[in-house]
Amino acid sequence: MSAGTLVAWHKKAGDVVKRGDIVAEVETDKGVIDVEIFTSGTIERLLIQPGGKVPVGTVLATVREEGAAVVGMPGETPKPPAPIGPEAPLTPRPVGVPPGGISRLRISPSARELARKLQVDPATVEGTGRGGAITREDIERAAATKPVTAELPSAPPTADRLKRLRQTIAAAMSRSKREIPHYYLSTTIDLHRAMIWLTEENLKRPVTDRLLYGVLLLKAVALALREVPELNAVWSNGQVLTSQAIHVGVAISLRQGGLVAPALHDTDRQSLGDLMGQFRDLVNRARAGTLRSSELSDPTITVTSLGEQGVETVFPIIYPPQVAIVGFGKVVERPWAVEGQVVARPVVTATLSADHRVSDGHRGGLFLAAVDRLLQEPSKL
Repeated sequence: MSAGTLVAWHKKAGDVVKRGDIVAEVETDKGVIDVEIFTSGTIERLLIQPGGKVPVGTVLATVREEGAAVVGMPGETPKPPAPIGPEAPLTPRPVGVPPGGISRLRISPSARELARKLQVDPATVEGTGRGGAITREDIERAAATKPVTAELPSAPPTADRLKRLRQTIAAAMSRSKREIPHYYLSTTIDLHRAMIWLTEENLKRPVTDRLLYGVLLLKAVALALREVPELNAVWSNGQVLTSQAIHVGVAISLRQGGLVAPALHDTDRQSLGDLMGQFRDLVNRARAGTLRSSELSDPTITVTSLGEQGVETVFPIIYPPQVAIVGFGKVVERPWAVEGQVVARPVVTATLSADHRVSDGHRGGLFLAAVDRLLQEPSKL
């Protein structure tokens, strides 16, 4: 994507914030996400007002860290911060908004968002709220009386967002196949011990706390990365940057189409119970469109599964800038040789797609072997 729209602020100038606080909502090609702050301090300025569409990388606000000197914007004389209210000019000015226009209107964030959805220009609406503020009712009334034109109606927002989502995925996957020299490996893993342990473990748990076998796969992948850490990395500016933290991204299909792959933070350090709870929460919020920005930017490797679709083997494409992705198919019963006898065993095909600039088949093979070994001792996950 090249631009995003600021939907709402959750903080104002002068507010004290700490790392991890949700400060704003931004509409992206994959939906509306909660934007976290990555430093603690005091918000000095809000530079963009809700409704503003600005290029990716635009500074939205300035924050003064605790104990830091007051500084100004580039090219201006430093001065003490002042609360920034509705009268503050936009820097830079949002796309499509004239100087002195929407940024100077007295309008609540919810009314502004409604105006955007209903395609009503707030500058043309007379406010009936206190002090002439524009209310949601004013926007609805303006939309109802808006003259009808002969133009064809635009596509509904969901269709437009789905189109942009597919374009975003297409761009990322094209880049991946164009720039990343993939190599592919697969192995079949016996899940007999894992499934027996899972059944026994779930009998001890309340129904709401029971585990899905998928969390065993996620934890095994995370622990295997400790043994082959070069797969837990990103490729940036022509070099590999290995991550000390293991944040496994989980590919989640969206009901309206497309997918996202948000991160389960510190996957290797979570208990299976905590991982299950976080996984459920992540899926629900992904499909409700309430993911955090860090959950979309932090994954160091991705796991995808098409088992529920009846697919036995998947060879996924790496998500840039990551350097590896792991795929799992559905669990099926297959003849399996055990101590000289052929028996039926539940098995799953695990695949690895990895960046040949960073690792090779030998290291990739060690990684899949580690995943297999870890799943043979599920009680230790």
